[in-house]
Amino acid sequence: MTVANLLPMPVLLPLLGAALTLVARRHPRAQVAISIAVLAASLAVAATLMWSTHHDGPIALWLGAWSEPLGIALVADRLSALMLLISSFVILVVLVFAIGQGVADGDEDSPLAIYFPTYLVLSAGVSNAFLAGDLFNLFVSFEMLLFASFVLLTLGGSGTRIRAGTTYVIVSMVSSFLFLSAIAGVYAATGTVNLAQLSLRLPEIDPTVSLALQLMLLTVFGIKAAVFPMSAWLPDSYPSAPVPVSAVFAGLLTKVGVYAIVRTQFLLFPESPLHHLIMGAGLLTMIIGILGAVAQPGIKRMLSFTLVSHIGYMLFGIGLASESGVSAAIFYIAHHITVQTALFLISGLIERVGGSTVIDRLGGLAASTPVLAALFFVPAMNLAGIPPFSGFVGKVGLLQAGTQDGSIIAWTLVVGSVVTSLLTLYAVAKTWSAAFWRPRAVEGQDQTFEMPTLTPSFGRLSDAIGAAVAAQRPSTPIAPPPAVTQVERPMPPLMLGAAAAVVAFSLGLSLFAGPLFTYTDAAARQMLSSDAYVRAVLSEEAP
Repeated sequence: MTVANLLPMPVLLPLLGAALTLVARRHPRAQVAISIAVLAASLAVAATLMWSTHHDGPIALWLGAWSEPLGIALVADRLSALMLLISSFVILVVLVFAIGQGVADGDEDSPLAIYFPTYLVLSAGVSNAFLAGDLFNLFVSFEMLLFASFVLLTLGGSGTRIRAGTTYVIVSMVSSFLFLSAIAGVYAATGTVNLAQLSLRLPEIDPTVSLALQLMLLTVFGIKAAVFPMSAWLPDSYPSAPVPVSAVFAGLLTKVGVYAIVRTQFLLFPESPLHHLIMGAGLLTMIIGILGAVAQPGIKRMLSFTLVSHIGYMLFGIGLASESGVSAAIFYIAHHITVQTALFLISGLIERVGGSTVIDRLGGLAASTPVLAALFFVPAMNLAGIPPFSGFVGKVGLLQAGTQDGSIIAWTLVVGSVVTSLLTLYAVAKTWSAAFWRPRAVEGQDQTFEMPTLTPSFGRLSDAIGAAVAAQRPSTPIAPPPAVTQVERPMPPLMLGAAAAVVAFSLGLSLFAGPLFTYTDAAARQMLSSDAYVRAVLSEEAP
């Protein structure tokens, strides 16, 4: 058995697990055991594939020994293997968090039977997207994600979740229609939808047709990745979902769209004239997203807008189309998956302890739950790009790549990246100060809270926060926030451990940033030169 034969396992194992958990729907403990075992096995396979692709190059497998044009190829290279490994880890840990939440709420013996099979289908869809070797299989992956996402978004059946799920489905169906139309156009122009073969045939067709197809694909994947102005659906959808669902969505689903942009941009359209368009979209995504985050009164919506904003950093590196830019973008994708997942999980813990995620209804959490305060502080500073965290390393890599490019749009993005980073620091510092440092508001008490004026001197952040706390005074009083009963529920060990595991993983990326950047440099070189990918796929065709 060769390593290539492991390629279907990250897809087949979750699908098999979904079938088994559906059969065991009346036995919740069996569902838990099956789900954990399946996802742990998928994580082990992902680690094996990452090791193999790093040392031996891309690997491919034609399923069922069918060759083109009927065959379906699964392909793994350094980029897809890295994404597969991190996504497998996140999916497993978030499931542990969800199980811990069920145990703590006393419903471990009667969960929604559909949750586990649907979650495993989501895992299969994410893995299939990273391994897909043709556009139609990638389309199938998105449809798997659409089905699973709608079910998970609407768990509980509340009106808010149904509305959010409906919006998500409508947007996803529009993008699916556009994707299917683009696939039809690609097949009509080239006679194939296999990515390796397309990389050879697309340069031979009319440049105008090729440009139109590229624009269609960029639009489709831009919707999936929540690129401005196609991002309005995300802040209304993710915050309304259950915490484990919003965490895995925030960490992974938009990154599947970004991955599709990277894969198609450099494999199918290496001489694209749209690099500046991608960079411009990245700049707008950064700025508009972070301005929305600053204005939000709730932690979940604030995190949803920062999620949109930081997609812009990834587009920055993709648009540069240089080895250093693509490498930094890949590094930033890996960093952002872990940090964003951690922050959404921690927001669930905040809601559990404080009774709300609305900032004006929180306070005093640093004194009552210092562990939670530390868990929030680390990924928040990481998201803002404070050294020595991985967010700082990734942003420095992007800034260096931008200055090396030297174009006006690149320098504009360098400035926009710095501004976005400072505004991200302001947004998370405001949340930290209000939720953790200031005393909790009580009914009938006027309270004034002013945020510090942040300066580029990161070393003065603690002084600024301390001054903000001291500045609470009765002058110019604001209306008191609605009274909220303090919810002194302890943090369940499984939930706390799962959130801590993701935070620890993000710290691991910071600690091993050098080796990881070496890996992403190699992945970027592999992306910019498609020869190895094409040889791996076409040499594996069945006779």
